[in-house]
Amino acid sequence: MPSLKDLRNRIGSVKATRKITKAMQMVAAAKLRRAQEAATAARPYAERMDRVLANLNKRVASKEGASPLLVGTGKDQTHLLIVMTAERGLCGGFNSNIVRLARGDALRLVRDGKTVKILCVGRKGFDQLRRDWSRQILDRVDLKGIKQVGFANAADIAHKVRALFEAGEFDVATLYFSEFKSVISQKPTALQLIPVKLPESRGANGAAAPAAVYEYEPDETEILSYLLPRNIAAQIFRGLLENAASEQGARMSAMDSATRNAGDMIDKLTMRYNRARQANITKELIEIISGAEAI
Repeated sequence: MPSLKDLRNRIGSVKATRKITKAMQMVAAAKLRRAQEAATAARPYAERMDRVLANLNKRVASKEGASPLLVGTGKDQTHLLIVMTAERGLCGGFNSNIVRLARGDALRLVRDGKTVKILCVGRKGFDQLRRDWSRQILDRVDLKGIKQVGFANAADIAHKVRALFEAGEFDVATLYFSEFKSVISQKPTALQLIPVKLPESRGANGAAAPAAVYEYEPDETEILSYLLPRNIAAQIFRGLLENAASEQGARMSAMDSATRNAGDMIDKLTMRYNRARQANITKELIEIISGAEAI
């Protein structure tokens, strides 16, 4: 049975831990609002970009010389998985959920006889994947020293991805991130980047809606040569912003649970301490009374 000193030390240690988790919860709550606003603001741009590309795709995909970023290489043998996670932990299952989705897809592709290559963005995903997939990891992008993720960071990652594609390193690229739903809900998401997978517009009755007719100046091919690389950067930027909001939401929930658990542990330890102290006092009183009666 632990002594009173051991119980006091443990209570003090748990109280110190509770202060840390409470502070981390408050910091995450303060960062969450700005991260959530940034993620929400990025969604309309990415969705509008998809609609523009979908309209252009219907007019250009059937033509000769269409960009491989749009129509692909004609093969799907080699897959690049771009796994984006956080640089830090203590955010519940945020990192593990993204890695679990990417690992499941990688195992499925390997069973189908495909070649899998991995590009890690963030330290936590790299640490988890290198245990079993170290040979498949091509590179790791470190964002540790960046306080606020900007479009330039996404553009650098997109440039790296395009360089690998142009070098023939892969046929299909898929982006893995966590879409922010709420403080307690983040959805691990897989988004195909190359060739770009565009949503099909639907009418009210569920049938495919007719595409609007536009006249483009310059021509569609020249516009796509600019929009397709920018779309990759835009989707990666959206993924980074969604991840930032999801990370803070997950950390806020995890630290709230840790704070409450620490409080419960303190209550239990305090009860044990009081009982042990009361037992010691009772024992000392019995010894005093017994000694007085013996005299």
